[in-house]
Amino acid sequence: MGVLDAVAARVAAGATVVFRPTGNSMVPLIRSRDRVTVAPVDPAAVQPGDIVLARVAGTVYLHLVSAVDAANCRVQISSNRGRVNGWTSHARVYGICTRVEDADRPRTEGKVRNAEP
Repeated sequence: MGVLDAVAARVAAGATVVFRPTGNSMVPLIRSRDRVTVAPVDPAAVQPGDIVLARVAGTVYLHLVSAVDAANCRVQISSNRGRVNGWTSHARVYGICTRVEDADRPRTEGKVRNAEP
């Protein structure tokens, strides 16, 4: 089990998690080792441009929502560099990134559900 798998399990259980992901696929929105906060999310409320913690084809990503298919209860997940990871169901969207370092992410109000303080 990788770090993101462990974070996803905690967020899916209702915890808000602060951690430092690695990688460059989300630069400049998230840089490698930036401190991010991820809270449980209502998947039906996410919109393109939101950064979510989601499982796509067996892999957990902290990536952008690039498209929403509300009729089929699914979202498309992509890196910030244009790589599309694929579509995933609402059941596999665990959390939304609410903070990066000391900056709140825009448009997260009303999307967080049952988050711990």
